[in-house]
Amino acid sequence: MKAHQLLNERIPQGDEAFAELRVYRVPASVPGSLHDLKYSLALVVYGVCVLRYGNETGKGDHRHVGEIETPYNYTTPAALIADFWRDVDQWKDSK
Repeated sequence: MKAHQLLNERIPQGDEAFAELRVYRVPASVPGSLHDLKYSLALVVYGVCVLRYGNETGKGDHRHVGEIETPYNYTTPAALIADFWRDVDQWKDSK
C-alpha cells in the first residue's frame, strides 16, 4: 500500500498568512510515532513558519511554536486538527 493523501489544504489567514494542512495515511507508522499517519500542519506568516505540527522520521509527534520544539501527544486525527487550530487562534491572539 502506498501513502494515501487524506488532507492537503492551504487556508488563507489574512493578507500575509496561511495555514497549510497535509495528512497522509501510511502503510507503516513513521519511526517515533505509534499511528499510521504522516502529517505536517503549519501556520506561515510573512513567509516564516511560526507554528508547525509534524511527525518527522525519528522525532515522533511534536510541534514547533517559533523556535521552541515540544513533544505532541497525538490521540486522534480530529484532536490533532483541533489542537492545531487552537494554537493558531492563541498565536493570533498574542499578536
